Amino acid sequence: MTDPAFIRQRRVTDGRDLAYPPLPEALVVPVYDNHTHLEIADGNDPLDYREQLDRASSVGVRGVVQVGNDVETSRWSAEMAAIEPRMLAAVALHPNDAPDYAERGELDDALAVIAELAGRPRVRAVGETGLDFFRTEAGPRRDAQFASFEAHIEIAKQNGIALQIHDRDAHAAVVSTLKRVGAPERTVFHCFSGDVELAEICADNGWYLSFAGNITFKNAPNLRAALRAAPRHLIMVETDAPFLTPMPYRGRPNAPYLIPHTLRAMAEYLETDASTLAAQVNSNTELVYGRWDSEPVGQPPSGPIGTIA
Repeated sequence: MTDPAFIRQRRVTDGRDLAYPPLPEALVVPVYDNHTHLEIADGNDPLDYREQLDRASSVGVRGVVQVGNDVETSRWSAEMAAIEPRMLAAVALHPNDAPDYAERGELDDALAVIAELAGRPRVRAVGETGLDFFRTEAGPRRDAQFASFEAHIEIAKQNGIALQIHDRDAHAAVVSTLKRVGAPERTVFHCFSGDVELAEICADNGWYLSFAGNITFKNAPNLRAALRAAPRHLIMVETDAPFLTPMPYRGRPNAPYLIPHTLRAMAEYLETDASTLAAQVNSNTELVYGRWDSEPVGQPPSGPIGTIA
């Protein structure tokens, strides 16, 4: 079996500090990172998924949801989760990738792969899918995003698993699509990017809000206000690693072991203690994805991991 540590490389931008931050103080009550991309290499000395998970375990992050963005990374996520007890998987075509598949005439075939992967053991979510109007103007490419999003919603419902939403500059369209098509029972706004109004809409519909390291950024008062407006039973935490590293390490490579920084900041904003919040977040996460130990890991698959059939 080929076991690639990485299948993507984060683009290096000028001036970034490429050193991984030090380990934070361990959480007393453990939590999960419900959205990460361990297949992406970053930093001067990239940490492979085993080292990432070992570091995470040492600071009270007991498991991760490894998230796919296209056919290749979704296959990698599903196959790694099948053999790694600290990992569950989410599979999808990212809304910025779906138009490329459509332009090549490959969208239906790619969605068929996602549908097959969604039925595999230890795949507990369809994501990240949704709408991204920041990079996509109105027209055929945005039409492809809508078609892909609706197909992913149906895949999640058919398999009885969660939906992880990517929503960038598209709040109203995402909400209207979910209401028109019918949201899965467990729907998560990954890297929540809205305001109090969207938080209240999520609360009214029982949708989960997952906060990432950008809630600690100075320029994110809207996220802190949304967190305070959100019901505690709908809050989760994530890294979106290797992106969105929390303060005081913004810009450096992110990793699941840095969740304690974000969790403690969230507790401060909510004027509660970290252990109380961690217990709630832990419970919320297991309600959405199930327990990490409810399905045993299996034998490594034959053939290369993450390759496109």
